[in-house]
Amino acid sequence: MKSASDFLYYVPIFSDLPDETIEQISQVGIRKSFKKDTIILMEEDESGALFIIVTGKVKVTRTSNDGREVILNILSEADIFGEMALLDGLTRSATVTAIEDSELFIIQRNQFLEFLKEHPEISIALMQELSKRLRTADMQIKSLSLKDAEGKVATVIVQLATDQGRIRQGAVEIEKLPLQQDLANMAGTSRETISRTLHTFAKKGLIELEGSKLRIFQFDKFKATYL
Repeated sequence: MKSASDFLYYVPIFSDLPDETIEQISQVGIRKSFKKDTIILMEEDESGALFIIVTGKVKVTRTSNDGREVILNILSEADIFGEMALLDGLTRSATVTAIEDSELFIIQRNQFLEFLKEHPEISIALMQELSKRLRTADMQIKSLSLKDAEGKVATVIVQLATDQGRIRQGAVEIEKLPLQQDLANMAGTSRETISRTLHTFAKKGLIELEGSKLRIFQFDKFKATYL
């Protein structure tokens, strides 16, 4: 099993820190395990902490006015969440649920803010992470409001490929595609539409599905076509 200090080197906001600082961070956080389908945070919770995913995967969701779950993001190893409430001290803006058995590294707000004072480079890296997520949110809003079904599904595929994909033999692979209902909740459409659209993409030779693995043959062309 990875030690916390080893793992922190792969977290983008900590990657440029010296060894001694990484070791300090590892001493103030705690590791906690969550079973699949366990709610880690609830929207409007008042707790203040930064969460780092050591192993596993989580989904970040909000509930629409008509009671539907809307998936804002799916996060995996080395990703962080909880940073907004951590910085502004307000309630949580979304619910986070484990979609696999997961282990998290948790740093409380007061301890993390002290590290920000001592290491402003963390603040810069954190702002970069927030900007990245804002761009993703803007892309989702554009997709949900302006695009047809293929455009909405393609936006979700591109988001997952960008966040989790690996380049292999010239193609981008998503090793473990979320369940079709989760994809539907990300795209603001139905499970049936997801199934039909993925089949259409495959018939066009744009993607290949192999179990839960999805391969995009010409990723740049796919993005240019649908985004």
